[in-house]
Amino acid sequence: MRLPADELEKRLKEFQIVENADGNILGAIGIAFSKQHALLYGEGFSDFSVADAARQLFWERLQTLAANHGVFRIWTQEKSPFWTRWGFQPANEEIISRLPEEWKNLEGKWFTLELKNEEAISAALENKFAGFMDAEKKQTASISKKARTLRIIVTVIFFAIGILCFAVVIYLLIHRNPFQR
Repeated sequence: MRLPADELEKRLKEFQIVENADGNILGAIGIAFSKQHALLYGEGFSDFSVADAARQLFWERLQTLAANHGVFRIWTQEKSPFWTRWGFQPANEEIISRLPEEWKNLEGKWFTLELKNEEAISAALENKFAGFMDAEKKQTASISKKARTLRIIVTVIFFAIGILCFAVVIYLLIHRNPFQR
């Protein structure tokens, strides 16, 4: 496939393979993840007659991995019509702006498939976060009010005890027996 073997050797763990019944490798594809994005790259086959069947297996595996990693969007530069049949579309400039930084240096035409709507999820998370913040502010205000009430009660009790102690001291001073001694 004339892929850069030295570069790909460092990323061996990213590759998914398809074997035949004899254990011979029929195809492989690299799948890399960056935050909520996945990249398909380095597709290669020893027998192109099974390429689409292998891609079908890769696609099923990719869907599982994407779900496990919380992927919003899948990117590729693979040009096979198989990927466009599964919904991959050429990426325009606005969509390419979402491409993770570590992949922007790769040259070629980008295709992408949105698995989850990033804006909708972000808006939902912002709404939940705003609701959470409001609930936290209300809880903090409630706790603060209870603390102020408790502080006032404790202050009144200590003043009452202080006044009572002062009254006992005065009573003892007034009613002490002058003949004791």
